[in-house]
Amino acid sequence: MSEFFAKEFYGNTILSWTIALLIILGSILLGKILYWFFTKIMRRLTSKTKTRLDDIIVDMIEEPIVVVVTVFGFGYAINSLSFTPEIEQWLKHAFNAAITLTVTWLVARLLESLIEEYLVPLAEQSESDLDDQLLPIAKSGLRTIIWCIGIIVALNNAGFDVGALIAGLGIGGLALAMAAKDFVANIFGGFTIFSDKPFMINERIQINGFDGTVTEIGIRSTRLKTLAGREVSIPNSKFMESIVENISREPSRKITLNLGMTYDTTGPQLEQAMQLLKDIAAKHQSLEENVLVGFNNFGDFALGILFVYYIKKGEDILATQTEINLEILKQFNANGLEFAFPSQTIYQKQVD
Repeated sequence: MSEFFAKEFYGNTILSWTIALLIILGSILLGKILYWFFTKIMRRLTSKTKTRLDDIIVDMIEEPIVVVVTVFGFGYAINSLSFTPEIEQWLKHAFNAAITLTVTWLVARLLESLIEEYLVPLAEQSESDLDDQLLPIAKSGLRTIIWCIGIIVALNNAGFDVGALIAGLGIGGLALAMAAKDFVANIFGGFTIFSDKPFMINERIQINGFDGTVTEIGIRSTRLKTLAGREVSIPNSKFMESIVENISREPSRKITLNLGMTYDTTGPQLEQAMQLLKDIAAKHQSLEENVLVGFNNFGDFALGILFVYYIKKGEDILATQTEINLEILKQFNANGLEFAFPSQTIYQKQVD
Protein backbone atom coordinates (compact mmCIF):
# COMPACT_ATOMS: atom_id res chain seq x y z
CA MET A 1 0.00 0.00 0.00
CA SER A 2 2.86 2.30 0.87
CA GLU A 3 4.38 1.61 -2.52
CA PHE A 4 1.18 2.76 -4.19
CA PHE A 5 1.13 6.07 -2.33
CA ALA A 6 4.84 6.52 -3.05
CA LYS A 7 4.32 6.48 -6.79
CA GLU A 8 4.77 9.83 -8.49
CA PHE A 9 2.11 11.41 -10.66
CA TYR A 10 2.84 14.73 -12.46
CA GLY A 11 5.78 15.45 -10.18
CA ASN A 12 4.00 14.62 -6.89
CA THR A 13 3.36 11.38 -5.08
CA ILE A 14 -0.10 9.93 -4.90
CA LEU A 15 0.03 10.57 -1.14
CA SER A 16 0.65 14.27 -1.79
CA TRP A 17 -2.28 14.39 -4.23
CA THR A 18 -4.48 12.59 -1.69
CA ILE A 19 -3.54 15.04 1.08
CA ALA A 20 -4.24 18.00 -1.22
CA LEU A 21 -7.62 16.51 -2.12
CA LEU A 22 -8.46 15.99 1.55
CA ILE A 23 -7.50 19.62 2.28
CA ILE A 24 -9.84 20.81 -0.49
CA LEU A 25 -12.69 18.61 0.79
CA GLY A 26 -11.98 19.79 4.32
CA SER A 27 -12.14 23.44 3.28
CA ILE A 28 -15.48 22.83 1.54
CA LEU A 29 -16.78 21.09 4.67
CA LEU A 30 -15.50 23.94 6.86
CA GLY A 31 -17.26 26.44 4.59
CA LYS A 32 -20.52 24.51 4.97
CA ILE A 33 -20.09 24.47 8.76
CA LEU A 34 -19.47 28.23 8.80
CA TYR A 35 -22.53 28.78 6.62
CA TRP A 36 -24.64 26.74 9.05
CA PHE A 37 -23.13 28.68 11.98
CA PHE A 38 -23.99 32.06 10.45
CA THR A 39 -27.51 31.06 9.35
CA LYS A 40 -28.51 29.28 12.57
CA ILE A 41 -26.47 30.74 15.42
CA MET A 42 -25.32 34.23 14.35
CA ARG A 43 -28.70 35.20 12.89
CA ARG A 44 -30.39 34.17 16.13
CA LEU A 45 -27.95 36.28 18.15
CA THR A 46 -28.14 39.37 15.92
CA SER A 47 -31.96 39.24 15.85
CA LYS A 48 -31.95 40.02 19.58
CA THR A 49 -30.04 43.30 19.15
CA LYS A 50 -31.75 46.67 18.57
CA THR A 51 -29.80 47.60 15.45
CA ARG A 52 -30.34 46.08 12.02
CA LEU A 53 -26.75 46.65 10.90
CA ASP A 54 -25.40 43.41 12.37
CA ASP A 55 -28.24 41.43 10.76
CA ILE A 56 -27.35 42.92 7.36
CA ILE A 57 -23.64 42.15 7.78
CA VAL A 58 -24.30 38.54 8.79
CA ASP A 59 -26.77 38.03 5.94
CA MET A 60 -24.32 39.42 3.37
CA ILE A 61 -21.15 37.62 4.44
CA GLU A 62 -22.56 34.14 5.07
CA GLU A 63 -22.35 33.12 1.38
CA PRO A 64 -19.09 34.90 0.41
CA ILE A 65 -17.36 33.50 3.51
CA VAL A 66 -17.97 29.97 2.21
CA VAL A 67 -16.29 30.91 -1.07
CA VAL A 68 -13.37 32.58 0.74
CA VAL A 69 -12.72 29.51 2.92
CA THR A 70 -12.97 27.20 -0.10
CA VAL A 71 -10.58 29.35 -2.16
CA PHE A 72 -8.05 29.48 0.67
CA GLY A 73 -8.37 25.70 1.03
CA PHE A 74 -7.61 25.27 -2.67
CA GLY A 75 -4.66 27.66 -2.32
CA TYR A 76 -3.22 25.82 0.65
CA ALA A 77 -3.69 22.45 -1.07
CA ILE A 78 -1.97 23.67 -4.26
CA ASN A 79 0.94 25.11 -2.26
CA SER A 80 1.53 21.68 -0.72
CA LEU A 81 2.25 20.29 -4.18
CA SER A 82 5.23 20.81 -6.44
CA PHE A 83 4.86 22.25 -9.93
CA THR A 84 7.01 23.91 -12.50
CA PRO A 85 7.72 27.64 -11.88
CA GLU A 86 5.43 28.63 -14.73
CA ILE A 87 2.48 26.63 -13.38
CA GLU A 88 3.10 27.86 -9.81
CA GLN A 89 3.13 31.46 -11.05
CA TRP A 90 -0.10 30.92 -12.96
CA LEU A 91 -1.79 29.27 -9.95
CA LYS A 92 -0.66 32.14 -7.71
CA HIS A 93 -2.19 34.72 -10.06
CA ALA A 94 -5.42 32.71 -10.31
CA PHE A 95 -5.63 32.51 -6.51
CA ASN A 96 -5.11 36.28 -6.10
CA ALA A 97 -7.73 37.04 -8.76
CA ALA A 98 -10.25 34.69 -7.13
CA ILE A 99 -9.77 36.34 -3.72
CA THR A 100 -10.15 39.81 -5.24
CA LEU A 101 -13.37 38.91 -7.04
CA THR A 102 -14.76 37.31 -3.88
CA VAL A 103 -14.06 40.46 -1.85
CA THR A 104 -15.66 42.56 -4.61
CA TRP A 105 -18.76 40.37 -4.45
CA LEU A 106 -18.88 40.82 -0.67
CA VAL A 107 -18.55 44.62 -0.86
CA ALA A 108 -21.18 44.92 -3.61
CA ARG A 109 -23.67 42.78 -1.67
CA LEU A 110 -23.06 44.73 1.52
CA LEU A 111 -23.54 48.16 -0.09
CA GLU A 112 -26.72 47.06 -1.89
CA SER A 113 -28.16 45.80 1.39
CA LEU A 114 -27.30 49.04 3.20
CA ILE A 115 -29.02 51.03 0.43
CA GLU A 116 -32.12 48.83 0.62
CA GLU A 117 -32.23 49.07 4.41
CA TYR A 118 -31.55 52.79 4.93
CA LEU A 119 -31.92 54.81 1.70
CA VAL A 120 -34.96 53.15 0.13
CA PRO A 121 -37.22 53.78 3.18
CA LEU A 122 -36.12 57.44 3.21
CA ALA A 123 -37.01 57.77 -0.48
CA GLU A 124 -40.41 56.16 0.11
CA GLN A 125 -41.18 58.60 2.95
CA SER A 126 -40.32 61.69 0.88
CA GLU A 127 -43.04 63.58 -0.98
CA SER A 128 -41.12 63.52 -4.27
CA ASP A 129 -41.39 60.55 -6.64
CA LEU A 130 -38.16 61.60 -8.34
CA ASP A 131 -35.81 60.00 -5.81
CA ASP A 132 -37.85 56.77 -5.99
CA GLN A 133 -37.12 56.59 -9.72
CA LEU A 134 -33.46 57.58 -9.60
CA LEU A 135 -32.43 55.52 -6.55
CA PRO A 136 -32.49 52.17 -8.42
CA ILE A 137 -30.43 53.76 -11.20
CA ALA A 138 -27.92 55.12 -8.68
CA LYS A 139 -27.73 51.70 -6.99
CA SER A 140 -27.11 49.98 -10.32
CA GLY A 141 -24.43 52.53 -11.20
CA LEU A 142 -22.68 52.04 -7.85
CA ARG A 143 -22.72 48.27 -8.32
CA THR A 144 -21.22 48.65 -11.79
CA ILE A 145 -18.43 50.92 -10.49
CA ILE A 146 -17.56 48.47 -7.70
CA TRP A 147 -17.39 45.54 -10.08
CA CYS A 148 -15.32 47.49 -12.63
CA ILE A 149 -12.79 48.36 -9.92
CA GLY A 150 -12.79 44.76 -8.66
CA ILE A 151 -12.22 43.32 -12.14
CA ILE A 152 -9.38 45.77 -12.84
CA VAL A 153 -7.67 44.86 -9.56
CA ALA A 154 -8.26 41.15 -10.23
CA LEU A 155 -6.70 41.42 -13.69
CA ASN A 156 -3.74 43.25 -12.19
CA ASN A 157 -3.34 40.53 -9.54
CA ALA A 158 -3.59 37.92 -12.29
CA GLY A 159 -0.49 39.39 -13.94
CA PHE A 160 -2.07 41.32 -16.78
CA ASP A 161 -0.75 44.74 -17.78
CA VAL A 162 -3.86 46.69 -16.82
CA GLY A 163 -2.33 50.03 -17.83
CA ALA A 164 -1.77 48.89 -21.40
CA LEU A 165 -5.21 47.29 -21.48
CA ILE A 166 -6.91 50.51 -20.32
CA ALA A 167 -4.86 52.55 -22.78
CA GLY A 168 -5.98 50.27 -25.60
CA LEU A 169 -9.58 50.54 -24.51
CA GLY A 170 -9.21 54.30 -24.17
CA ILE A 171 -9.16 54.87 -27.94
CA GLY A 172 -12.32 52.87 -28.43
CA GLY A 173 -13.84 54.48 -25.35
CA LEU A 174 -13.14 57.93 -26.78
CA ALA A 175 -14.97 57.08 -29.98
CA LEU A 176 -17.83 55.59 -27.99
CA ALA A 177 -17.99 58.66 -25.75
CA MET A 178 -18.22 60.96 -28.76
CA ALA A 179 -21.07 58.87 -30.17
CA ALA A 180 -22.87 58.73 -26.82
CA LYS A 181 -22.31 62.33 -25.68
CA ASP A 182 -26.00 63.18 -26.02
CA PHE A 183 -26.94 60.13 -23.97
CA VAL A 184 -24.42 61.09 -21.26
CA ALA A 185 -25.70 64.69 -21.28
CA ASN A 186 -29.24 63.40 -20.72
CA ILE A 187 -28.06 61.25 -17.82
CA PHE A 188 -26.36 64.23 -16.18
CA GLY A 189 -29.54 66.20 -16.82
CA GLY A 190 -31.51 63.54 -14.95
CA PHE A 191 -29.20 63.79 -11.95
CA THR A 192 -29.47 67.59 -12.12
CA ILE A 193 -33.25 67.29 -11.86
CA PHE A 194 -32.77 64.89 -8.94
CA SER A 195 -30.40 67.20 -7.05
CA ASP A 196 -31.90 70.63 -7.80
CA LYS A 197 -35.55 69.48 -7.89
CA PRO A 198 -36.85 72.28 -10.15
CA PHE A 199 -40.08 70.30 -10.45
CA MET A 200 -41.69 67.06 -9.31
CA ILE A 201 -44.18 64.53 -10.63
CA ASN A 202 -47.70 65.98 -11.18
CA GLU A 203 -46.44 69.58 -11.25
CA ARG A 204 -47.22 71.89 -14.17
CA ILE A 205 -44.22 73.45 -15.91
CA GLN A 206 -43.37 75.47 -19.02
CA ILE A 207 -40.20 74.87 -21.07
CA ASN A 208 -39.30 75.68 -24.68
CA GLY A 209 -42.89 76.57 -25.54
CA PHE A 210 -44.38 73.42 -23.99
CA ASP A 211 -46.88 73.78 -21.16
CA GLY A 212 -47.99 70.66 -19.33
CA THR A 213 -48.01 68.41 -16.27
CA VAL A 214 -44.99 66.21 -15.48
CA THR A 215 -46.08 62.57 -15.70
CA GLU A 216 -42.74 60.75 -15.68
CA ILE A 217 -39.10 61.57 -14.97
CA GLY A 218 -36.66 59.07 -16.45
CA ILE A 219 -32.89 58.88 -16.59
CA ARG A 220 -32.87 59.99 -20.25
CA SER A 221 -36.02 62.05 -20.72
CA THR A 222 -38.97 63.64 -18.94
CA ARG A 223 -42.54 63.31 -20.16
CA LEU A 224 -45.20 66.04 -20.05
CA LYS A 225 -48.91 65.84 -20.66
CA THR A 226 -49.79 69.11 -22.38
CA LEU A 227 -52.99 71.08 -21.86
CA ALA A 228 -54.18 69.63 -25.18
CA GLY A 229 -53.81 66.12 -23.75
CA ARG A 230 -50.79 65.19 -25.86
CA GLU A 231 -47.69 63.51 -24.42
CA VAL A 232 -44.35 65.23 -25.01
CA SER A 233 -40.96 63.62 -24.29
CA ILE A 234 -38.20 66.16 -23.55
CA PRO A 235 -34.50 65.12 -23.25
CA ASN A 236 -33.17 65.85 -19.77
CA SER A 237 -30.24 67.80 -21.20
CA LYS A 238 -32.72 70.52 -22.22
CA PHE A 239 -33.45 71.24 -18.56
CA MET A 240 -29.79 72.20 -18.00
CA GLU A 241 -29.72 74.72 -20.84
CA SER A 242 -33.29 76.09 -20.81
CA ILE A 243 -35.36 78.20 -18.45
CA VAL A 244 -37.99 76.12 -16.66
CA GLU A 245 -41.07 77.86 -15.26
CA ASN A 246 -42.81 75.90 -12.50
CA ILE A 247 -46.42 77.06 -12.59
CA SER A 248 -47.53 74.78 -9.76
CA ARG A 249 -45.28 76.58 -7.30
CA GLU A 250 -46.62 80.06 -7.97
CA PRO A 251 -47.94 81.70 -4.77
CA SER A 252 -50.95 83.08 -6.68
CA ARG A 253 -52.16 83.51 -10.26
CA LYS A 254 -51.90 87.04 -11.66
CA ILE A 255 -54.74 88.08 -13.97
CA THR A 256 -54.47 91.26 -16.07
CA LEU A 257 -57.52 92.80 -17.75
CA ASN A 258 -57.46 95.75 -20.11
CA LEU A 259 -60.98 97.15 -20.31
CA GLY A 260 -61.84 99.63 -23.06
CA MET A 261 -64.55 102.23 -22.44
CA THR A 262 -66.13 104.34 -25.17
CA TYR A 263 -64.85 107.87 -25.68
CA ASP A 264 -68.32 109.09 -24.67
CA THR A 265 -67.52 107.98 -21.09
CA THR A 266 -67.14 110.96 -18.76
CA GLY A 267 -64.57 111.41 -16.03
CA PRO A 268 -67.00 110.62 -13.20
CA GLN A 269 -68.11 107.51 -15.06
CA LEU A 270 -64.49 106.33 -15.35
CA GLU A 271 -64.06 106.86 -11.61
CA GLN A 272 -67.28 104.93 -11.02
CA ALA A 273 -66.05 102.10 -13.24
CA MET A 274 -62.76 101.85 -11.33
CA GLN A 275 -64.58 101.85 -7.98
CA LEU A 276 -66.87 99.06 -9.18
CA LEU A 277 -63.83 96.97 -10.09
CA LYS A 278 -62.34 97.50 -6.61
CA ASP A 279 -65.63 96.54 -4.97
CA ILE A 280 -65.95 93.39 -7.09
CA ALA A 281 -62.43 92.28 -6.13
CA ALA A 282 -62.96 93.08 -2.43
CA LYS A 283 -66.13 90.96 -2.21
CA HIS A 284 -64.70 87.86 -3.94
CA GLN A 285 -63.26 85.31 -1.46
CA SER A 286 -60.87 83.73 -3.97
CA LEU A 287 -58.86 86.93 -4.56
CA GLU A 288 -55.98 88.42 -2.62
CA GLU A 289 -56.13 91.97 -1.29
CA ASN A 290 -53.47 93.45 -3.58
CA VAL A 291 -55.60 94.74 -6.47
CA LEU A 292 -54.46 97.33 -9.02
CA VAL A 293 -56.96 99.54 -10.87
CA GLY A 294 -56.06 102.58 -12.98
CA PHE A 295 -56.98 104.71 -16.02
CA ASN A 296 -53.87 104.03 -18.07
CA ASN A 297 -54.51 104.51 -21.76
CA PHE A 298 -56.01 106.74 -24.44
CA GLY A 299 -56.38 104.14 -27.16
CA ASP A 300 -57.31 104.45 -30.79
CA PHE A 301 -60.83 103.24 -30.11
CA ALA A 302 -61.25 103.30 -26.33
CA LEU A 303 -60.29 104.74 -22.96
CA GLY A 304 -58.24 102.04 -21.25
CA ILE A 305 -58.74 100.87 -17.66
CA LEU A 306 -56.13 98.45 -16.26
CA PHE A 307 -57.46 95.87 -13.77
CA VAL A 308 -54.94 93.52 -12.12
CA TYR A 309 -55.94 90.98 -9.47
CA TYR A 310 -54.43 87.81 -7.94
CA ILE A 311 -56.24 84.49 -7.48
CA LYS A 312 -55.24 82.64 -4.30
CA LYS A 313 -53.24 79.41 -4.59
CA GLY A 314 -55.47 76.34 -4.71
CA GLU A 315 -58.54 78.13 -6.06
CA ASP A 316 -60.21 77.20 -9.35
CA ILE A 317 -58.60 79.72 -11.72
CA LEU A 318 -60.98 79.37 -14.64
CA ALA A 319 -64.10 79.43 -12.45
CA THR A 320 -62.84 82.51 -10.59
CA GLN A 321 -62.10 84.37 -13.83
CA THR A 322 -65.58 83.51 -15.11
CA GLU A 323 -67.23 84.81 -11.94
CA ILE A 324 -65.23 88.04 -12.00
CA ASN A 325 -65.90 88.69 -15.70
CA LEU A 326 -69.64 88.03 -15.35
CA GLU A 327 -69.83 90.36 -12.34
CA ILE A 328 -67.99 93.12 -14.25
CA LEU A 329 -70.38 92.76 -17.20
CA LYS A 330 -73.40 92.79 -14.87
CA GLN A 331 -72.28 95.84 -12.87
CA PHE A 332 -71.18 97.88 -15.87
CA ASN A 333 -74.43 97.24 -17.76
CA ALA A 334 -76.48 98.12 -14.69
CA ASN A 335 -74.70 101.47 -14.37
CA GLY A 336 -74.80 102.38 -18.05
CA LEU A 337 -71.04 101.99 -18.62
CA GLU A 338 -70.40 100.99 -22.22
CA PHE A 339 -67.48 98.93 -23.47
CA ALA A 340 -65.88 100.16 -26.68
CA PHE A 341 -65.30 98.15 -29.82
CA PRO A 342 -63.08 98.99 -32.81
CA SER A 343 -64.81 101.74 -34.76
CA GLN A 344 -64.00 104.81 -36.79
CA THR A 345 -65.78 108.16 -36.95
CA ILE A 346 -65.19 110.14 -40.18
CA TYR A 347 -65.62 113.90 -40.10
CA GLN A 348 -66.11 115.77 -43.39
CA LYS A 349 -65.38 119.46 -43.69
CA GLN A 350 -67.70 121.29 -46.05
CA VAL A 351 -66.03 123.98 -48.18
CA ASP A 352 -68.25 126.91 -49.30
